[in-house]
Amino acid sequence: MIRPSYTYKRTLLGTLPHGEDLYNGLSIIAQEENITIGRITGLGATTFGRVAYYNQATHIYETLEFAQPMEILSCFGNITLRENKPFVHVHLVMSDREGKTFSGHLLPGTTLFACELFIDEFEGPVPERNFDDQTGLFLWKENCFL
Repeated sequence: MIRPSYTYKRTLLGTLPHGEDLYNGLSIIAQEENITIGRITGLGATTFGRVAYYNQATHIYETLEFAQPMEILSCFGNITLRENKPFVHVHLVMSDREGKTFSGHLLPGTTLFACELFIDEFEGPVPERNFDDQTGLFLWKENCFL
């Protein structure tokens, strides 16, 4: 059973500048706007892409880099708290000039050519991220589906 516990507060709409680091730009917005729970969606293009694949066996992020122009087909993620600060968690799907897609967990170092974003902010209980021994990840402590 899903427990309805969040209400829509506002939507921020905008672009990040050419040459901006996507992860850092999103983090700055989350911190400056003091967003404690939100949803991120976006699209655009990169001049350099940097994402990661989480190796479930080793619990280590393996970095993938794309030193070429790429289209951002999907930028999707969330904002919650980690160590009492707004924390951005985003996954990115990109394509090269041949239409081949690549994706992963967004890392600092993804340089933008252009980017249009929506950030939806919500009101309600704010999940805090805590280290999960089983997965080796910082996951939401609260289970909002109970």
